[in-house]
Amino acid sequence: MLLEAVWIGFAFSLGMLVRLIGLPPLIGYLAAGFVITLNAAELQLPPAGKSIIDHVAHLGVLLLLFTVGLKLNIRSLAKPEVLGGSVLHFVVSAILYAPIIYLSFEPDWFHALMLGAALAFSSTVLAAKVLEGKREIRAFHGRVAVGILIMQDLFAMGLMSFSQGVAPSPWALLVFAIPLLKPLLFKLMDLTGHDDLQILFGVLLAVVLGGGGFHLVGLSSELGALVFGALLSSHSRAGELSKTLWGLKEFFLVGFFLNIGLGGLPDQQAWLFAALMTLLLPVKGALFFGLLILFKLRARSAFLTGLTLTNYSEFALIVASVAMPQFLIPLALTVALSFVVSAPLNRYAHPLYERWANRLIPFERNIHHPDEQPVSLGDAEVLIMGMGRTGTAAYQYLQHKTHLAALDSDPARVIKHQALGHNVFFADAEDQVFWHGLQLGNLKAVLLCMSDLEAKLIAARKLRDAGFLGLIVSHSMHSDEAGAIIAAGADHTYLTMSEAGLGLAERVRQHIAL
Repeated sequence: MLLEAVWIGFAFSLGMLVRLIGLPPLIGYLAAGFVITLNAAELQLPPAGKSIIDHVAHLGVLLLLFTVGLKLNIRSLAKPEVLGGSVLHFVVSAILYAPIIYLSFEPDWFHALMLGAALAFSSTVLAAKVLEGKREIRAFHGRVAVGILIMQDLFAMGLMSFSQGVAPSPWALLVFAIPLLKPLLFKLMDLTGHDDLQILFGVLLAVVLGGGGFHLVGLSSELGALVFGALLSSHSRAGELSKTLWGLKEFFLVGFFLNIGLGGLPDQQAWLFAALMTLLLPVKGALFFGLLILFKLRARSAFLTGLTLTNYSEFALIVASVAMPQFLIPLALTVALSFVVSAPLNRYAHPLYERWANRLIPFERNIHHPDEQPVSLGDAEVLIMGMGRTGTAAYQYLQHKTHLAALDSDPARVIKHQALGHNVFFADAEDQVFWHGLQLGNLKAVLLCMSDLEAKLIAARKLRDAGFLGLIVSHSMHSDEAGAIIAAGADHTYLTMSEAGLGLAERVRQHIAL
């Protein structure tokens, strides 16, 4: 076990190094796997080490998908853009990739078609990690992306069953009875409290009941973790459980990305295959963009969703290990290169859209879009952007003192506030179209309460560019980010934890004075 700890420590070191140059740490984890594999003979590494990393990687994937499920709205899967977009993209991609693979690498139509289908999938792990890191899983484009990923995972399981010639066990029908467990799981969730029992409860559902239970009946363990997470998504403490599992999940995910690199070293043919498939990544993203525009999405939502899904999936490796083991290393390199390309692009997704918006918006259909945003603030004097805990607390304090409006990019959160009679509407502060049509009216002050730094920077700049001379106040968890927000146009940025400490101290002072 000491050896595996050294591997993970090495992966952490490379991840930290990569982060210092502005790239996601997962690229360092991938590189660590290839370096270890390159020196495996000299180091005389035992094969058992790889097996342990396999288990660590699998646990990381299960915990990630469980936390994604905790934030999932099942009804979003029935949306036309999710169903239609996923099915059409899968079919068109497979048909598009298969002839290229057949003519370039594999003179066997069955294998070429299987490879084309495998490359049609996008990475659930990478996309979910990117969306979660930017806190956009519950934004409109995040919901569409996750819905398409779930549909793709279902296609992948079907493809694996077809390639193996093995159908799920008849006991798999029991999964349709899982919703009956919801009251029991809710009760157990209430009893776990807020400490270590809550962590163990989450791991039990993700790994044992979800992962292990689905595997026993011939279904994907990843799907099982996702289903049990989704089952708890409507619980009032689902968000708390997700945050509780964050550190544990992050540790195990190091093993997942490290494991890809440990799959083996590629030869020249594998490099050529991976290079060609990487060059085709823009085609994959453009196809997503076009299909989502076809299903009435606005250019911004289609672009952000398509960019999130512009990568290749770890499921391609699973399919290859079952049906085409001779392609496992080329596909592993292809998936790794797609991560190297996709992760940095997604980091700058919003600035990229701002740059290309004038070229992308003309592709929109001249109809009502499901992600349409209102642009009038009415007679509001104060606007709160972001209705999480900080924004909600600010709204409750100000709602009887001034004319107030608020926005949030999470439709479910907006509906919840509207049901309480709050003047909250759906809008995304990082949407260029929103700023173009926004009517500031009597606005005198804006509170930036979004979690994402990029959203705050864009909002502050756009407000000043629109001629807003009123007060812009933000909050931040980190002092270096606070300076950037002020430089973008905010008047004040309060450090959240410092303000909490001052609030506690003021309460103590008042108590002593009394």
